[in-house]
Amino acid sequence: MGALSTAAPRLNLDARWLWAGEDLLILVTGGQRPHLGAVAMAAPRPSLADPGAVSATTSVFCYPGHKEDELAKALAQRLASALNVKVTVAAGAHWDGLSGEDIAQVRANALDLGELLLAALRAERPDDQEPV
Repeated sequence: MGALSTAAPRLNLDARWLWAGEDLLILVTGGQRPHLGAVAMAAPRPSLADPGAVSATTSVFCYPGHKEDELAKALAQRLASALNVKVTVAAGAHWDGLSGEDIAQVRANALDLGELLLAALRAERPDDQEPV
């Protein structure tokens, strides 16, 4: 199991991951009350625009009143496409009283988290190897 953090001074996000054979399970949490707000499952497939490229089909479940669906979907799609493996992301982060600027910062931190995860996962499983 691996773990990392955006180490952002504000609105930090944490991720933990576990390989289940060739499939990848990721938990993203943050804020004062980490929880499970949404789950996204992405499966790699040939891109519809470019059959030589890998894209992903993603399904999302979001609990009522939660807004982590965009974060979970974007992260699952990014990782499934880049790593060519099935990815499930469970996400839940909560901060009280977020402003519009704060929400933009959470989105930016989520993008950073995706790139940090991708680098860590590629280092763990180089492209020239079979999926773990």
